[in-house]
Amino acid sequence: MSIPLILASKSKPRRDVLYAAGICPTIRVSHVDEPAALETAAKTAGAAVDELTVDQRVMILAEAKAQAVHRAYRNVAATAAAATGERVIAYPLRAAEVQAEDAAESGSGSGTPAAANESQSIDYSKDRIATTRDFSGVDMPTVTEPISNVIAMQPGLTRATVGPLIIGCDSMFLLDGECYGKPHSAEVARERLRKMRGASGELWTGHCVIDFATGRVARGASHAVVKFGDFTDKDIERYIATGEPLEVAGSFTLEGFGGAFIDGIEGDPHGIIGISLPLLRKLTRELGVDWTDLWNVKRGESAPEAADAAGIPAAGKDNLPPVENVHQPGDGWVDCACGRKHWGTNGASGILLARRDPSTGKVMDVVMQHRAAWSAEGGTWGIPGGATADGESPIEGALRESYEEANITPEDIEVVGSYREDHGPWAYTTVFAFEKPGHTVEPKANDDESKEICWIPIADVPNRKLLTAMKTDWPRFAARLDELAGKYAAK
Repeated sequence: MSIPLILASKSKPRRDVLYAAGICPTIRVSHVDEPAALETAAKTAGAAVDELTVDQRVMILAEAKAQAVHRAYRNVAATAAAATGERVIAYPLRAAEVQAEDAAESGSGSGTPAAANESQSIDYSKDRIATTRDFSGVDMPTVTEPISNVIAMQPGLTRATVGPLIIGCDSMFLLDGECYGKPHSAEVARERLRKMRGASGELWTGHCVIDFATGRVARGASHAVVKFGDFTDKDIERYIATGEPLEVAGSFTLEGFGGAFIDGIEGDPHGIIGISLPLLRKLTRELGVDWTDLWNVKRGESAPEAADAAGIPAAGKDNLPPVENVHQPGDGWVDCACGRKHWGTNGASGILLARRDPSTGKVMDVVMQHRAAWSAEGGTWGIPGGATADGESPIEGALRESYEEANITPEDIEVVGSYREDHGPWAYTTVFAFEKPGHTVEPKANDDESKEICWIPIADVPNRKLLTAMKTDWPRFAARLDELAGKYAAK
């Protein structure tokens, strides 16, 4: 098993460089306030931001990004490690097999597992991916165990001895003694590009690598001199019209439209793109990790397109996933013995977060996700969650996904139980959680996977158009939440 790598950036060029080098990273945007980070660092050094050198600036921002993601993962790991209660494991396919055998012996059934007990209102033959399973009416065998068993026995962040490695990067361009970041506007890009033509400048990229398991940090900066061609005003206007130079350091790229206007490079070419492979190899080695231990992509394997990752046949052009969606470790479809395809090569999980009445302790509301049109069963309601990434447990995956999708901050909740529907090669884990006393979770849609995320009164949940699996499970989940609330209040 390779050591997972987390990239604290949504930069497609950085991601593509890593993928071409054999590494598919998990993407976790840091949301660092860059001007504030520079102000804080400058104040600590007793200087003004303008007095910081370009290499100091990129190193400050690279580490700020890596540390922000590191803190977020530490919060996930801490909340997972503090989980209490019981894990219930259900085996629906075992029940289906027994029922099929009984039917075959009596001569009254087709012997078809699982599907014989699914809702007849869904034509699975036409939509095997985009609709979740329905085991209503199936008497599933279950096993109950302390949730602490999972934390002690399952691989995950809380038990890792090395990794995942978290990488933060930041780039700036130095021309005539002035530092250039992203221009953000056509006017600023135009002014800079006119100064750059026929000139040479320096591209600096800061790198910070943190080993999550040990907390050790390695830092470094790459540097290259870039010589620009004598491009025309017409070239500049057409280049700006592509939109490419607006959100890249220095207002140019090597690997895109801007590559034709670069006459030469002295130094590390990957650093120009925003992530230096030779420097990263040295930094990971400082942390005791061999570069080849990070490889998790086969040679020649291309990154799946977003539409392929959605896995929804004939979704239509208006229901395609956003182009920003990227394939990450753990994404992919699993062919299951139940006759369906399920999302998540390591399984999947989600958070069912409840809010309790401060005086009675009874559950009042739960956080629900109104699913985007392009997603499986788009337009229905379910809970925030997704595929479990490499190197994390189902509980950790649910906490990470629910924060990324729904702003459910792990430090503000307590995990009080879980329910795992185990299909053998695939499983889905529903993690039950309450807001901590005195803490408040403000859910919101953090990405394009949701139409909305909000607190829903518990009595109103059955009135929503629910995801098929959630509709099947809700009566059992509502009863479990009520039971957990009673136990929680008795503590």
